[in-house]
Amino acid sequence: MKNAICLLSGGLDSTTVLAIAKAEGFNVTALSFRYGQRHHFELEQARIVADKFGAAKHVIIDIDLRSTGGSALTSDIDVPKNRSLESMTDGVPVTYVPARNTIFLSYALAWAEVLGANDIFIGVNILDYSGYPDCRPEYIEAFEKMANLATKASTSDGQHLKIHTPLIQLTKAEIIRKGLSLGVDYSVTSSCYDPGPDGAPCGSCDSCLLRNKGFAEVGIEDPLTVSYRK
Repeated sequence: MKNAICLLSGGLDSTTVLAIAKAEGFNVTALSFRYGQRHHFELEQARIVADKFGAAKHVIIDIDLRSTGGSALTSDIDVPKNRSLESMTDGVPVTYVPARNTIFLSYALAWAEVLGANDIFIGVNILDYSGYPDCRPEYIEAFEKMANLATKASTSDGQHLKIHTPLIQLTKAEIIRKGLSLGVDYSVTSSCYDPGPDGAPCGSCDSCLLRNKGFAEVGIEDPLTVSYRK
């Protein structure tokens, strides 16, 4: 089995990507980050997801992005609520964390080289998303090119790093259908930017609205919502 790194937030998208990587036969190591995000409850769910899908290892790395701030997820800035789906792609929202995917992918790149892994999986998406610039295909292509210029594994050992983005052209509904076909239990995922103390989703931030839209298009109720109603 080939080794792979999967960036795992504990959310709907990254959980689906982990399931895809496992289904494709990779020996997956899951990588999560405690970066000062207000929705840190997702890390508890990431542990559950990594265990359920038999990740070879799950590591949570601490980074203090609150020290630089600049985002509603890492600073005392209100998380936008009840925005229209159209307004979510009208400019970059305040929930964007500056250079977050670049930071995360850089850590994944370093660990991949240590493990002898040539594959990194990330759950970026350009359709049902909030306008983040580091979710675009051209960004992923540029980072992959840089990665293959930056490591001993690629420049000396003849290896080639591939960044897998299996969700990048899928709607949220298509992502959910794919995950369900692979046995994903979405009741153990957490997507909310501003959850309650018990992890209950707010239901009105951009992430919750996009998630709710996806499940509505699939024609089923979000099992996470059901679990909190019990």
